[in-house]
Amino acid sequence: MVQNFDIIIVGAGIAGASAAAVLAADHRILLLEREEQAGYHSTGRSAAMYIVNYGPQDVRALSLAGRDFFFGPPDGFTEHPLVSPRGVLMVAHPGQEAALEAELAASVGMTAISRETAQELVPLLRPEAIAAAGYEADAQDIDVAALHQGYLRLFRSRGGELLLRAPVEAAERNAGVWSVHTPEGSFSAPLLINAAGAWADTVAQRAGVRPLGIVPKRRTALIIEGAPGEPGSARWPLVADCGETWYCRPEASTKLLLSPADATPTEPCDARPEELDIALAVDRFQQAIDLPVRRIEHSWAGLRSFTPDGSLAIGPDPEVEGFLWLAGQGGYGIQTAPGAAALVASLVTGAPLSKALLDAGVRPEVVSPARFR
Repeated sequence: MVQNFDIIIVGAGIAGASAAAVLAADHRILLLEREEQAGYHSTGRSAAMYIVNYGPQDVRALSLAGRDFFFGPPDGFTEHPLVSPRGVLMVAHPGQEAALEAELAASVGMTAISRETAQELVPLLRPEAIAAAGYEADAQDIDVAALHQGYLRLFRSRGGELLLRAPVEAAERNAGVWSVHTPEGSFSAPLLINAAGAWADTVAQRAGVRPLGIVPKRRTALIIEGAPGEPGSARWPLVADCGETWYCRPEASTKLLLSPADATPTEPCDARPEELDIALAVDRFQQAIDLPVRRIEHSWAGLRSFTPDGSLAIGPDPEVEGFLWLAGQGGYGIQTAPGAAALVASLVTGAPLSKALLDAGVRPEVVSPARFR
């Protein structure tokens, strides 16, 4: 028998889980996940931070709108803080000075600092690698697992149903209702929300909706031994070059996470790291920081999915009634989750934008999928 819901959301990563939790307060929600666990792909492999000065303007606005949630989540949402202080040190290598000046001019809360101050923050920075630097003191580490599990727990407490191993095989709309077919059964709802990450265009096509042109891009990360001693590298900020060709950040108390900041287009898949990208991460890191990499303890890759213009796609499809996109999060899905979920709730219910969204400058038309039609 077909089970009936108010809304079906496809994808139980951070985007789908956050929207489902918020909407479940007033709707009967089914959350479909193709894998054996929620957040298996991008969400489960993310080393996200809360950085206001990260991404295009729509991302920054949504990130700012969710600030109060990160610093003061609802009672019972999590047993641990969602964020902890980290900071971001933006380094301009020789030749990147103009890029840093542009970043500082467009930023909120990032200030120019001297080369000497940069080396006080990260003593192993090579002097010849620093032409200039900027620092964002308010950037925070995000406990991604706590955030994701908090949303899933809230979703279930509000009566939401999560179904795993249930990829969408087909969907069609008749008489104002979607029929969605999966290996675990068929389900119906007037509204279908596509939060399928790298598979968002695939889900759209299976529902007879024109794809947006979303491109998954591989991002590589690896773990190495950090600088020894006290404080060693444990208290370093995240360090990145303003050309976004590498970054590193402390991981646990004695490790460092490295990435070559790669963005290699690929098909939707269970991403795996390439040896070349691992080598590039190590080489770029060692050119900037005087810390030999003797052993790679662990490496992995995830997919960050981008719309054609790099901004998010949140809103109803202008050509197909009852189909709403929540996709194209790029590498920003974790820090935009509270703001994006609030925006989706407003679009679904027709309620005015919240004060937090308005104060942050969120404009629904900027992220609307209609811009691609």
